[in-house]
Amino acid sequence: MSERSSNLITRLVDRVFPRAQDFYSLINEQCDLVVEASEAFVEFMRTGDADHGLKVRELEHKGDELKTRNIDILNRAFSTPMDREDLYRAMVGIDQVVNYQKTTVREMEVLAVKPDSYTLEMSILMRDGAEALQRGFAKLSSNPVEAEPDAQAARKSERNTEKVYRKALAELLDARGYIQHQVPHDPQIKALAKIFEPLGKHGNSVAFALTFVVDTIKRREVYRHLSNSADRVAEAGEVLHDIVVKMA
Repeated sequence: MSERSSNLITRLVDRVFPRAQDFYSLINEQCDLVVEASEAFVEFMRTGDADHGLKVRELEHKGDELKTRNIDILNRAFSTPMDREDLYRAMVGIDQVVNYQKTTVREMEVLAVKPDSYTLEMSILMRDGAEALQRGFAKLSSNPVEAEPDAQAARKSERNTEKVYRKALAELLDARGYIQHQVPHDPQIKALAKIFEPLGKHGNSVAFALTFVVDTIKRREVYRHLSNSADRVAEAGEVLHDIVVKMA
């Protein structure tokens, strides 16, 4: 048989019996990228280094490309190892985690908000959730039942993030506590402390009080965005849970 005839037969067979796509590997590739982005996200929150923020943004663009490619493969697939809807939800949900990390970085850059202990703590919890997603989705091809604890861990990371979020808000909105815990020799903080004294005696304290209010609003917006980012991890964990239930 000639090489040309062999290639023709191969193409005909592929049309009649299309090769099944390895959707497990496609999803795992997205999960690996989320973990890589989450590690860069943590380092950005740990150091404030713009290079780590840039890496998060670059990985988000790569994540969009993976999601688009995977959805295109899904649309053209003859058969799938699980419900098409669940595969689609997984592809989109995993990508949303990186999207929110990128927009958090951009928000902090635009608002000129520097990372603090709370943004770091919340980013670490989200990284833990991303690693749980990575472990769980990797188990679907061999033993789906074993992925359930990972789905629960991803959702738990969101609940723990919410606890930190509420604690951060409580401290952020406590002006007296803010003054007490900031650097004592900071002249702006000393001026801010005067808002608790009669305004007639210290008129300039009003300007610093307004600065405090603006900074508080900006940081609260960042905290809120981190909380929403954790929601995306939980949603992806919920998708993993649904898949486990159907495959078990």
